[in-house]
Amino acid sequence: MKIEVFDNQIEAALKALKKQMQKDGSFQEMKRRAYYEKPSVKRKRKQALARKKRRRAMQRARPFDGD
Repeated sequence: MKIEVFDNQIEAALKALKKQMQKDGSFQEMKRRAYYEKPSVKRKRKQALARKKRRRAMQRARPFDGD
């Protein structure tokens, strides 16, 4: 990841860095790794995420009926 600072604009660079980290999921990864997660909890979290992704994909694939 690379963020360039122009004309000593630190605030803008920090804002861009935070936006990039949010976009690629770095904040969620750090939050998740802060504490040990039992394998059973990890499995349940992954299953819930898979259900959520499937539901979103089905909603996007379903044609809109606006009648």
